[in-house]
Amino acid sequence: MMEYKIVTDSTADLPESFYRENQIGCMFVPFILNGTEYSEDHQMELKEFYRLMREEKAMPTTSQINPEQALNYFRKWLKESKKILCLSFSSGLSGLYNSVELAAGLAMEEDPEAEIIVIDSLCAELGEGLFVYVAVQLKKQGMDLKEAAEWLKEHRTNFIHVFNADSLFHLYRGGRVSKTAAFVGTIMSIKPIMHVDDEGHLIPVSKAHGKKKSLNMLVDMMEESIQDYAPPYDMVMIGHSDCEEDAFYIRDEIKRRFGRENFVINFMGPTIGAHIGPGACALYFLGKHR
Repeated sequence: MMEYKIVTDSTADLPESFYRENQIGCMFVPFILNGTEYSEDHQMELKEFYRLMREEKAMPTTSQINPEQALNYFRKWLKESKKILCLSFSSGLSGLYNSVELAAGLAMEEDPEAEIIVIDSLCAELGEGLFVYVAVQLKKQGMDLKEAAEWLKEHRTNFIHVFNADSLFHLYRGGRVSKTAAFVGTIMSIKPIMHVDDEGHLIPVSKAHGKKKSLNMLVDMMEESIQDYAPPYDMVMIGHSDCEEDAFYIRDEIKRRFGRENFVINFMGPTIGAHIGPGACALYFLGKHR
């Protein structure tokens, strides 16, 4: 039996192959689109998800895992390992962490041999994916459950998230910008730039005129953040909401400027995609500060 099992939720947006190869448990976070609920047993291709948003103006809504569902996941995983490290989506963006923390307590009451540590990653999307990736590296290096948990808690705010958005409409719908700002910004081709702060909230921090400038600004922000910081892991992750060419452009700029070679590029899942819309990119890396 493995010493401890790492588990997370589907908001981490890692490729399925990564979960399989590293035996990562994953709780599926449901969403609703056009009146249909999508779950672990009934999923949708993300290309189609964004096509419906872009072409048919579909407006997905997101949900979260409740404590009972999380408890059932823990019951299943405790059959594999009595020790679990659970890495959760940011509490600054969802109540998911609270549900999972409650479920972990219930699972340990049911099974006195169980030891479950739940960490609020303060991360989102592939930023949470990077958090999981680093947890896997810590385990491979020989850190035990408590050592890995302490390292991750101590370094949470070194996991840097910077986003752009192609349209202000979905940010307006989510209450992050005003109706006037959305209208004017759309006319002027303003692309908002956002980051995730120390409390795990998605916060607008700047803006760029045009798509190309917004992509370059993300890489500029990476340059500012890393400066003299020597990252313990050089992995860079890039999420996109059905704009893979933009993600490749960011990757190539990072290679050119910083010589980085380790990348994961993947679709943004529905939880973030529903709120940021099609055509967005997000860049994740380890840096000096958020």
